[in-house]
Amino acid sequence: MADVQDWQALTALTQGQPLVVERVRLVPTGVAIEGRFALPDLARLPAEDQVFVVAFVRSHGSIKEMEQVFGVSYPTIKGRLNRIAAALQFVETEASPSRAEILDRLGRGEISPDEAIRALERLK
Repeated sequence: MADVQDWQALTALTQGQPLVVERVRLVPTGVAIEGRFALPDLARLPAEDQVFVVAFVRSHGSIKEMEQVFGVSYPTIKGRLNRIAAALQFVETEASPSRAEILDRLGRGEISPDEAIRALERLK
Protein backbone atom coordinates (compact mmCIF):
# COMPACT_ATOMS: atom_id res chain seq x y z
CA MET A 1 0.00 0.00 0.00
CA ALA A 2 2.94 2.33 0.61
CA ASP A 3 3.86 2.11 -3.10
CA VAL A 4 0.37 3.34 -4.05
CA GLN A 5 0.59 6.18 -1.55
CA ASP A 6 4.08 7.08 -2.80
CA TRP A 7 2.81 7.16 -6.39
CA GLN A 8 -0.17 9.31 -5.39
CA ALA A 9 2.13 11.71 -3.54
CA LEU A 10 4.46 11.93 -6.55
CA THR A 11 1.50 12.55 -8.87
CA ALA A 12 0.22 15.33 -6.58
CA LEU A 13 3.69 16.84 -6.37
CA THR A 14 4.22 16.94 -10.14
CA GLN A 15 0.66 18.13 -10.83
CA GLY A 16 0.62 16.32 -14.16
CA GLN A 17 3.85 17.89 -15.40
CA PRO A 18 6.11 15.64 -17.48
CA LEU A 19 8.80 13.84 -15.53
CA VAL A 20 11.71 11.57 -16.30
CA VAL A 21 12.92 8.79 -14.04
CA GLU A 22 16.70 8.92 -13.71
CA ARG A 23 17.38 6.15 -11.23
CA VAL A 24 15.86 2.71 -10.87
CA ARG A 25 16.65 0.34 -7.99
CA LEU A 26 16.11 -3.41 -8.26
CA VAL A 27 14.57 -4.25 -4.89
CA PRO A 28 15.82 -7.85 -4.46
CA THR A 29 19.47 -7.00 -5.21
CA GLY A 30 19.65 -3.32 -4.31
CA VAL A 31 21.37 -2.63 -7.63
CA ALA A 32 20.67 0.89 -8.91
CA ILE A 33 20.66 1.81 -12.58
CA GLU A 34 21.00 5.44 -13.62
CA GLY A 35 19.94 6.90 -16.94
CA ARG A 36 16.89 8.56 -18.48
CA PHE A 37 13.83 6.31 -18.39
CA ALA A 38 10.55 7.48 -19.86
CA LEU A 39 7.45 6.44 -17.99
CA PRO A 40 4.93 4.25 -19.81
CA ASP A 41 1.81 6.02 -21.06
CA LEU A 42 -0.38 4.55 -18.31
CA ALA A 43 1.91 5.97 -15.63
CA ARG A 44 1.66 9.41 -17.23
CA LEU A 45 -2.11 9.52 -16.88
CA PRO A 46 -3.54 11.60 -14.03
CA ALA A 47 -4.15 9.52 -10.89
CA GLU A 48 -7.94 9.57 -11.31
CA ASP A 49 -7.60 8.18 -14.86
CA GLN A 50 -5.25 5.46 -13.59
CA VAL A 51 -7.90 4.48 -11.03
CA PHE A 52 -10.50 4.46 -13.81
CA VAL A 53 -8.35 2.18 -16.00
CA VAL A 54 -7.78 -0.24 -13.10
CA ALA A 55 -11.52 -0.33 -12.41
CA PHE A 56 -12.22 -0.96 -16.10
CA VAL A 57 -9.78 -3.87 -16.21
CA ARG A 58 -11.13 -5.31 -12.94
CA SER A 59 -14.67 -5.14 -14.35
CA HIS A 60 -13.44 -7.06 -17.41
CA GLY A 61 -14.39 -4.14 -19.62
CA SER A 62 -18.02 -4.11 -18.52
CA ILE A 63 -19.37 -0.63 -19.10
CA LYS A 64 -22.53 -1.62 -17.23
CA GLU A 65 -20.45 -2.45 -14.15
CA MET A 66 -18.46 0.78 -14.56
CA GLU A 67 -21.75 2.73 -14.59
CA GLN A 68 -22.61 1.18 -11.22
CA VAL A 69 -19.16 1.66 -9.68
CA PHE A 70 -18.85 5.31 -10.68
CA GLY A 71 -22.55 6.16 -10.58
CA VAL A 72 -22.55 7.72 -14.05
CA SER A 73 -24.19 7.04 -17.40
CA TYR A 74 -23.02 4.97 -20.35
CA PRO A 75 -22.14 8.06 -22.44
CA THR A 76 -20.04 9.41 -19.55
CA ILE A 77 -18.08 6.15 -19.28
CA LYS A 78 -17.62 5.99 -23.07
CA GLY A 79 -16.50 9.61 -23.18
CA ARG A 80 -13.92 9.05 -20.47
CA LEU A 81 -12.66 5.88 -22.15
CA ASN A 82 -12.31 7.76 -25.44
CA ARG A 83 -10.42 10.59 -23.74
CA ILE A 84 -8.05 8.16 -22.00
CA ALA A 85 -7.58 6.12 -25.19
CA ALA A 86 -6.61 9.29 -27.06
CA ALA A 87 -3.87 9.91 -24.49
CA LEU A 88 -2.38 6.44 -24.95
CA GLN A 89 -0.23 5.32 -27.85
CA PHE A 90 -1.36 2.15 -29.53
CA VAL A 91 1.30 -0.53 -29.51
CA GLU A 92 1.22 -2.49 -32.75
CA THR A 93 1.31 -6.19 -31.97
CA GLU A 94 0.88 -7.57 -35.47
CA ALA A 95 3.57 -7.74 -38.11
CA SER A 96 3.45 -5.03 -40.75
CA PRO A 97 1.44 -6.04 -43.80
CA SER A 98 3.33 -6.75 -47.00
CA ARG A 99 3.15 -4.48 -50.03
CA ALA A 100 0.84 -7.00 -51.73
CA GLU A 101 -1.50 -7.10 -48.69
CA ILE A 102 -1.74 -3.31 -48.64
CA LEU A 103 -2.54 -3.18 -52.35
CA ASP A 104 -5.11 -5.98 -51.97
CA ARG A 105 -6.85 -4.06 -49.17
CA LEU A 106 -6.83 -0.93 -51.33
CA GLY A 107 -8.30 -2.91 -54.26
CA ARG A 108 -11.11 -4.24 -52.03
CA GLY A 109 -11.88 -0.72 -50.79
CA GLU A 110 -10.96 -1.54 -47.18
CA ILE A 111 -8.53 1.39 -47.00
CA SER A 112 -8.33 4.73 -48.77
CA PRO A 113 -5.55 5.63 -51.21
CA ASP A 114 -4.06 7.96 -48.56
CA GLU A 115 -4.03 5.14 -45.99
CA ALA A 116 -2.39 2.83 -48.54
CA ILE A 117 0.30 5.42 -49.29
CA ARG A 118 1.07 5.88 -45.57
CA ALA A 119 1.21 2.10 -45.07
CA LEU A 120 3.53 1.68 -48.04
CA GLU A 121 5.79 4.48 -46.80
CA ARG A 122 6.11 2.75 -43.41
CA LEU A 123 7.53 -0.31 -45.20
CA LYS A 124 10.58 1.64 -46.43
